Amino acid sequence: MPHESPHRPILVVLTSHWVSMAGVALVTLAGFSWLLVLPANFRSGITNAYIGLLAFIAIPIVFFAGLILIPVGIYLGKRRIAAQLDTMDRQKAWRRAGTFFAVMTAANVVIGSQLTYSAVEHMDTNQFCGQTCHVMKPEYTAHLQPPHEAVACATCHIAPGAQGWLRAKTAGTRQLMAVVLNTYPRPIESGLESNRLAPSALTCERCHERNRYFGPRLRTITHFKDDEMNTRTETVLVMMVGGGANGGIHGAHLGPGVRVRYAAADKSRQTIPWVEYTANGVTRTYAAPGAKTDGLPVFEIECSDCHNRTGHDFATPENALDRGLAEGSIPVSLPFIKKTGLALLQASYSSPEEAAGKIPAGLESFYREKYPNIASGRSADIQRAAAAIGSIYARNVFPDLKVTWGTYPNNLGHMDYPGCFRCHDDSHITPDKKTIGQDCNLCHNPLAMDESNPAVLKTLGMDESLLKR
Repeated sequence: MPHESPHRPILVVLTSHWVSMAGVALVTLAGFSWLLVLPANFRSGITNAYIGLLAFIAIPIVFFAGLILIPVGIYLGKRRIAAQLDTMDRQKAWRRAGTFFAVMTAANVVIGSQLTYSAVEHMDTNQFCGQTCHVMKPEYTAHLQPPHEAVACATCHIAPGAQGWLRAKTAGTRQLMAVVLNTYPRPIESGLESNRLAPSALTCERCHERNRYFGPRLRTITHFKDDEMNTRTETVLVMMVGGGANGGIHGAHLGPGVRVRYAAADKSRQTIPWVEYTANGVTRTYAAPGAKTDGLPVFEIECSDCHNRTGHDFATPENALDRGLAEGSIPVSLPFIKKTGLALLQASYSSPEEAAGKIPAGLESFYREKYPNIASGRSADIQRAAAAIGSIYARNVFPDLKVTWGTYPNNLGHMDYPGCFRCHDDSHITPDKKTIGQDCNLCHNPLAMDESNPAVLKTLGMDESLLKR
């Protein structure tokens, strides 16, 4: 009798049906693919968004699909297996096959667990959240700006614990299906609009203690006029941040014993017709004239109601130009650079590529026509200004996703959007005629308002020459 190969029963089982053979092929393909990308991950991590998607999402899917197909194929080919094993010692053959599958199952558990862990870990990275998914490009681009650029997306968007993780991944699955089916909204809804933000007490307040007293803070706001000289002015405010039981902005809204609830008439929570304020055991209810609040969702105020763009702030064109001029990336000595830059930023472009071409061309054309001597003698400064203005546009406007200036209002302050004035408008009134005040000194004391080199900065040793450094 010819010698029987000890591997024959294993081969018989695995090749008994085309489904099991396909499963073996998929597992082998995924296993070798994973081994190829593993050294790169160990050395320096995978930084390319698409390689990360392949390594931690696609390969595990192929791997587990193959594992599922193998037993399905064995079940479908069980008659053929029995027929081919008739000439062998069946008990011995099945024992060999069982040993093989036990060893391979243990190996697959190890490999599969590593793939699964890597996939879960990768899905919590900024790379996966912001770069793998094209629709999140605006939020990811905004996140790269200070002060929270080093904070991982999952830190703020996923509440601690299994429940928070499950809720986030369930929402992510729905969002993934919307992307696949091309049914996602344009622009993407903000966290407040979708009502999917983790509670601030579990995210923001892990680093920022609500009862901490901050006290007054000095704030300077630099502005440049749209005149020929781009005249610089400063606004100096003492912000009454406060905190805890000491009042101020934070204490009045989040201090001990303080509870603020409000109803929102729109998804972005820009229209607030009803406010309930409780402090020291006394509750007052304020309503806007003629407000209809039946059926409106009611929220309890937390950090994200005012700091709603923290980590994803989109600038207004005016503020972005002021920042560029103050930092020096846009030469302030170029005449009318603020006014011309603003017109170029607010123009309509069909794509980022069109903006990247037309902004430099428009700026060069302006100086060539209006200031030919500057166009010829300071071309390097004009090119530097054009690059800075183009960068401002690229960070804030995404035509294909319908994100433009003002798409995402910032509730911190009240100069560019309603912000504080959503409630502090002197129109929300109680039955006994008390209103939510709009007095400027409730939140800040102005020491200078749009002044050129104000005296208070000199007194503080912070004159204009120092601020330019």
